[in-house]
Amino acid sequence: MEKWLIVIGAVLIAAGVLYHFAPWLFTWFGRLPGDIRIESEHSRVFIPITSMIVVSVVLSLILGFLRR
Repeated sequence: MEKWLIVIGAVLIAAGVLYHFAPWLFTWFGRLPGDIRIESEHSRVFIPITSMIVVSVVLSLILGFLRR
């Protein structure tokens, strides 16, 4: 369990550093077809359906490879 927490922490730190120094790599997130964006004068609603499906598939593949 401790090793998994260390790996997850290292991945989060790496993603944070990457996002800080190369934010253009993440501009696609939230702008995929299927992401719902409703804007009016007084409110905004954003539902990233497709982006969350992509994240789910990528995490499932990574965890599947790590379990082998």
